Amino acid sequence: MPELPEMETYKRLLADKIKGQAITNVEINREKSINVPSSLFIQEVKNTSIVAVERRAKHLILKLSSGKSLVLHLMLGGWLYFGNDVDSPGRTKQIILTVPNGNLYFIGLRLGYLHLLNDKELNEAFTKLGPEPLEASFTLQSFQQLTNSRRGLLKTTLVNQSFIAGIGNCYSDEICFDAGLLPTRKMNELAEVEKTKLYYGIISALNRGINQGGYMDDPFFQGDTLTGNYQTLVYDREGEPCLRCKSKIFLEMISSKKTFYCPNCQQ
Repeated sequence: MPELPEMETYKRLLADKIKGQAITNVEINREKSINVPSSLFIQEVKNTSIVAVERRAKHLILKLSSGKSLVLHLMLGGWLYFGNDVDSPGRTKQIILTVPNGNLYFIGLRLGYLHLLNDKELNEAFTKLGPEPLEASFTLQSFQQLTNSRRGLLKTTLVNQSFIAGIGNCYSDEICFDAGLLPTRKMNELAEVEKTKLYYGIISALNRGINQGGYMDDPFFQGDTLTGNYQTLVYDREGEPCLRCKSKIFLEMISSKKTFYCPNCQQ
């Protein structure tokens, strides 16, 4: 499932392609992927312009000139592609938005969605989300305050969207590796110096993911050389040598989630 770095990569690339563009056509091939009838969705979206592309947690937000927004959550298996009928992937497209310089294809939205929301609905959709970990307001002090009342395992706490927004299965493991902490440790048992390491692990792992284009393999457009360049340090590397100490990476199930770590480097 795409996490904060993958959606931030999409946001930046997408803004270059469609910001300021008018939506000249809308095609809905799966009504379950939207939240209103297709006819109303098309009526509300067609001929509006995309005035901004934003991200909140694992969501992308396309702000429309009408004052409403399109909110995308790709969930498991979803991805975006910008191109045309010649170079687009040979996959079923649930939704297609056409702008003057190409088509934006929404693919694999079996669980994901593209919802049309007004400002009130948009605010309500995000009320339970925690802070954005890469914003200036997310300081070491604010993080320490967040952790004061937390008693759960690092793994389950980090993926809790009401704690911090945007971290999922992959980057929670990468964060713990950066911090040198086992994902099975409990938040309330960490020393202050360990909480500091965890804070900087969050910043480091997420920024590294963004700078390397995230871990999703599928390109966003033809000739895309950024998307999918992220090389995980521990995630999905069971049995492989640790990049620090050469010990074998372990796999453990925590709350039904695959969790990867180095038993030697992480304490």
